[in-house]
Amino acid sequence: MNQPTPIYLPSPSQKGGISLTEAIARRRSIRDFTPEPISQSQLSQILWAAQGKSNTWGRHRTVPSAGATYPLEIFVAGGKNSVEEIDDGVYHYDIYTHSLTLHHRGDVRLELARAALGQRFIYEVPVDIVICALYHRTLAHYGSRGERYIHIEVGHAAQNLCLQATVTGLGAVTIGAFYDEQVTKLLNLPEKEQPLYIIPVGRK
Repeated sequence: MNQPTPIYLPSPSQKGGISLTEAIARRRSIRDFTPEPISQSQLSQILWAAQGKSNTWGRHRTVPSAGATYPLEIFVAGGKNSVEEIDDGVYHYDIYTHSLTLHHRGDVRLELARAALGQRFIYEVPVDIVICALYHRTLAHYGSRGERYIHIEVGHAAQNLCLQATVTGLGAVTIGAFYDEQVTKLLNLPEKEQPLYIIPVGRK
């Protein structure tokens, strides 16, 4: 079976934009979005901010991770024309190549909204970012204490994402209210990979 061709995202900018102070002051939880698609450059920036590499020569990322165990994985769910020149489907973000790989075809936003207690904006938004964790990566080093570290780390990633969305003129909201098993099945997540956050992102 042929592997899907990766979609290499535009290189993220590490300079410019508004100040961190201004981004913090402007950040709000947005639940009303326009249907207008977001650009690949905007998607590139928010994915990089959430979990991208912060240098080209090492494995350092944009958020701290206990023991550099990096348990988080990110998926992007969208419809046709949700992101410019990207088809509908669920995509996995490859941190090391800064690319998206098709996980499976189809627009799952409506079912994702139903799994999240019927929060309609999850369906209406162009893209939903789902942050997941492979707990064993961190628990193998820290035992049960590692669970706390993972939950701290996903908070770092989500805040980075929301601040970057603000800088790029987008809105976002963090959602933790959903049925884990339904989201896992809907996204066809790999074994032991658990969803922690759904973050709708789009134009305000």
